Amino acid sequence: MDRSISVVTINIAVFLLMIGVGMIMTLLPRQILALSGSVASVGYLASAFAVTYVLFQIPVGILSDKMGFKPFLISGYFICSLAGLLYSVSTSSLLVYFARMLQGIGEVPIWAIAPALLAILYPDHKGKFMGLYNACLHCGLTMGSFLGILVPKFCQGQAVFLIFSGISFFGGLLIFLGVKPIKKDPGLSLPRIRLKDAISLLKISTLQKVLFGIFLYGAGYGIFVTIIPGFLLTLPHTPQTAVGIFFMFFYIAMGVSQLFAGSFSDKKGRKPFMLCGLLMTAVGLATFLNFNQIGFIGLLSFAAIGLGIFCASAMALLNECVPTSLKGTISGIFYFSWGIGYFIGPLVLGRLADIGKLRTGFLCLSALFLFESIILYFGIKQKS
Repeated sequence: MDRSISVVTINIAVFLLMIGVGMIMTLLPRQILALSGSVASVGYLASAFAVTYVLFQIPVGILSDKMGFKPFLISGYFICSLAGLLYSVSTSSLLVYFARMLQGIGEVPIWAIAPALLAILYPDHKGKFMGLYNACLHCGLTMGSFLGILVPKFCQGQAVFLIFSGISFFGGLLIFLGVKPIKKDPGLSLPRIRLKDAISLLKISTLQKVLFGIFLYGAGYGIFVTIIPGFLLTLPHTPQTAVGIFFMFFYIAMGVSQLFAGSFSDKKGRKPFMLCGLLMTAVGLATFLNFNQIGFIGLLSFAAIGLGIFCASAMALLNECVPTSLKGTISGIFYFSWGIGYFIGPLVLGRLADIGKLRTGFLCLSALFLFESIILYFGIKQKS
């Protein structure tokens, strides 16, 4: 019973938090563009988030394995609440970037530690419950994107940031009240975990091959939430609601794909779903610029489905490579690699956009996804 209550609480809390995140994400690109006039500066939003997100991943993962997951989950929600307060009083782009960095710290346990906890609670169905969690996360982002279109018509941007802050604080209270700490066997002493132990995990052959795909997944995700919305805003006759609509389609595609991919990969194995996701993303990124607005969004949604399929199956695969005592650490490594891609991808593509080479950048990224699918096809064995 405690296990079921914990799962329901975790999913409700992340759903509510991501409603707030989705709302503010529709406002931030336009705000930064208004201040700088550069598409590349929109990429800095992702990079500011990713700097702290990357730096804190492995330390938080190691500490959560030692001290328990619940305290870090609670603190993550409260830190996001503080970031929302800073957004609401920001009068310069520097303060916005600082708040974004703080939000990066807060979201570390929310993205990485919660799935590790679910994998421990349901070891035989980890793909299903990790996929369900990520689906709730992206469903919240979808609803937040929709509300991000409507709410600013009734209140100012500062009020939207305050709503995000309040939702984040409430999510932390839910975790405090509803998530039960994992009971440890009193006769079992967990090994002492150090940073070098986490680094030694990188010697695992399967991990080495998958991490590059996770890096590409992070780069693709960062580009989807920064560069592509910024590009949309530069197109002539683009309605003000275009960014919110794009975010809705992206998050729906990510959420639905992870919900089904996690469950099916529990039964059919991780490798075929990882390959399918990589190939779908490669096709979508290589072709979407050749179409009008409907085809544009359709092919990007196709690529987003591929990203979601790869994420759910790759996360479950890496989780299977380590014992229970390292679940938080391996989740930290997953999102450490993801965060590096999330940091670098928008920066590189933003620069290419500024010199008129945006199409070339997307073709190169597509080729890298295709290359990774070849590496995984020949480099890892199918596991049931």
